[in-house]
Order: sequence, then C-alpha cells, then structure tokens
Amino acid sequence: MIADYLQKRTNLITVFVLIDSRHEPQRIDLDFLVKLGKWGIPFNMVFTKADKSTQKEAAKHVRQFIDAMRKEWEYIPRSFLTSTIKFLGRKEMLTYIEELNNEFEANEQQ
Repeated sequence: MIADYLQKRTNLITVFVLIDSRHEPQRIDLDFLVKLGKWGIPFNMVFTKADKSTQKEAAKHVRQFIDAMRKEWEYIPRSFLTSTIKFLGRKEMLTYIEELNNEFEANEQQ
C-alpha cells in the first residue's frame, strides 16, 4: 500500500524516512532506502530519539548508517538528527521544509 502511494504521488517532493538513532544501521531501513532509490523517490533521513542516548552514541550511529549507505549510494541525501524533548533539529527541518515549499510554489507558478 505504501509503495503504491509513493510511486503514484506525482507531486511528492520528498519523503522523510524516520530512523531510530539509538541503534546501529538496521538492514530493514537500508533496504527501504534502496527501494525508494529504485522507484526514483526523493527522500531525506530523520534520525529520531537523539535524547534517548548520549550525543556521542547518536552521532556514532548516524555516522555508521551514512557509512553503510556510501557502500551503495553515490549521493547521500540530507539528514537530520532530532529530539522531540530537546527540540534538536526542529529549526533545521522546518527551514528545509519551508525551502521545499517555496521551491514547489515557484515551480507551480511556471
């Protein structure tokens, strides 16, 4: 059902894929990103729950995940490290979403 929705949504600008930053790279997450790539669906990664572990551990897991992606990917999409409790990454994500919305609106007006 998700695959059908993502592949048929013609005005989809990006998908934010949520990844738990408390864990080392999970094969299921990496495989899902590969599917998105094969389908030609743009995505960004949101590493969640950064407040549930130390900053050092979260950063290590993000780095491991991106390093695992580099084995198969030429281009690594933008990623965000987030925390709902500390609002970490909130401003950066909202700014990025605003940029995407502005780009979408500019393209719609052409």
